[in-house]
Amino acid sequence: MPVKPLNVLFVCSQNKLRSPTAEQVFSTWEGLEVLSAGTNNDACTPLDRELVQWADVVMVMEREHRSKLQRKFRSALGGRRVICLDIPDDYEFMQPELISLLEAKVPRLLPGIRRPTAENRCAIHDGNAPAP
Repeated sequence: MPVKPLNVLFVCSQNKLRSPTAEQVFSTWEGLEVLSAGTNNDACTPLDRELVQWADVVMVMEREHRSKLQRKFRSALGGRRVICLDIPDDYEFMQPELISLLEAKVPRLLPGIRRPTAENRCAIHDGNAPAP
């Protein structure tokens, strides 16, 4: 019987750089379904109740994002884990240093997920994967 993937929502402010990079990087990892959103009302994909309820785990980039999430969506959070990655807004979309940081932090926090095959991983890092 197939195991249900873990739904992970990555959150930053504008959903332009950090969280879409995380979504792109982890989109091919086995055992995960990923989406991203931003806490600001004018974000590319604004965080909403439906996204929060979809997630099993919410990974925010900064403590400020966790505070906004908890303040605005407390009832929707229920018992969901909210994890702060402590990644500052110092990176561009798909910047190699950001990818390395995400790949170092996220797997330690989500045991049981597996890296993608070499073929899928190369497509992501070579920029051949679709942009958000």
